Amino acid sequence: MFRYLRYSILAILLLLLSAFDLQGEGADSPNSFQSGEWFRFRIHFGFLNASYATLSLQEERLKGKEVYHVVGKGSTTGFARWFFKVDDNYETYFDKYTGKPYRFIRKIDEGGYTKDLVIDFNHDANNALITNRKHNTKRIIETTEGVQDLLSGFYYLRNNYDTESLTRGDEVVMDLLYDDDDDVFKFKLKYLGREVLQTKFGKVRCLKFRPYVYSGRVFKEEESLTLWVSDDENKVPVRIKADLMVGSLKADLDAFKGLKYQFKILM
Repeated sequence: MFRYLRYSILAILLLLLSAFDLQGEGADSPNSFQSGEWFRFRIHFGFLNASYATLSLQEERLKGKEVYHVVGKGSTTGFARWFFKVDDNYETYFDKYTGKPYRFIRKIDEGGYTKDLVIDFNHDANNALITNRKHNTKRIIETTEGVQDLLSGFYYLRNNYDTESLTRGDEVVMDLLYDDDDDVFKFKLKYLGREVLQTKFGKVRCLKFRPYVYSGRVFKEEESLTLWVSDDENKVPVRIKADLMVGSLKADLDAFKGLKYQFKILM
């Protein structure tokens, strides 16, 4: 049975908004991203401009290994901040060549609900050390072959799935670990086909996906989320829409830089 995502809206957005750039055939294929890539997303809750989320990617070294360091940040702004103050920070360090995550950091404050976690992956032993810096506790849990964290997962998928072979109704499944309250769980995404979206940059041909989420607390039902990514070499996250228990949410790509390939706009 699949365990559905059931955490904060911004956590889910950071997972989905740069996820599933499905291109290539394995770790030896050319990356669809490069150091210096950066995205900003504008998130609306109803008529409110509720928050912004950003994602940045840089080459670094961690314990002598060549890695990509990704930083994802999200925060409420303006009028929405009076109702619900959010300051989220997510980071991952994953191997530049295999895509395997080595360290994941989750430090959040969502209306007084806080987390401060570090997850260190040991792929040789198939386990992970979870350090809770808020409560000063540690525990080791078993992991699976190919496990990913919240951020490393979508960069891995960018280089390990071929969009040309996808047909409507196909599902992508991935093992994820990103919290101290859960063990490894399976995240599932359904491919819905292609669609052209009108964006601030112009018309963009997109791939459309349906992520499965936990219903009842935040979302109306398991299929309440829809995700669009650009149908080009970059597979840029373009839009996400969500039907919530109260109202609706939409996030749009607002700015970007450092793409490896030209962002294609239909004339």
